[in-house]
Amino acid sequence: VNGPAQYAALAALEGSQEPVREMVREFSRRRDLLYSRLNEIEGFECMLPKGAFYVFPNIKAFNMPSEELCDKFLYTAKVATVPGSAFGKYGEGYIRLSYATSYEKLEEALNRLEKASRELLPTS
Repeated sequence: VNGPAQYAALAALEGSQEPVREMVREFSRRRDLLYSRLNEIEGFECMLPKGAFYVFPNIKAFNMPSEELCDKFLYTAKVATVPGSAFGKYGEGYIRLSYATSYEKLEEALNRLEKASRELLPTS
């Protein structure tokens, strides 16, 4: 590794860790918003994630393949999600959402998903 990169790494490790703590708090806040709101929306079941900045809610109540549901969310709600099927056969029935964006954008996306979900859930 080159010298300047090593000095930069040393400065980052020896310097104030408050910016790191603040970012951890902010990501926790975003995670908690996504987790709690998704569990309030009919059709979603979400476990609290313990790593990265993604949630992976169960969407089996929508009774359609995850790729189809993601397409519908993209075109009707203008919210990009990733089909669980992209992560292998055991990912089917789930979708992935990222909380690596602002709290305000997450609130707006959740409002749109909630509205779209009401229209997409099968009626009994």
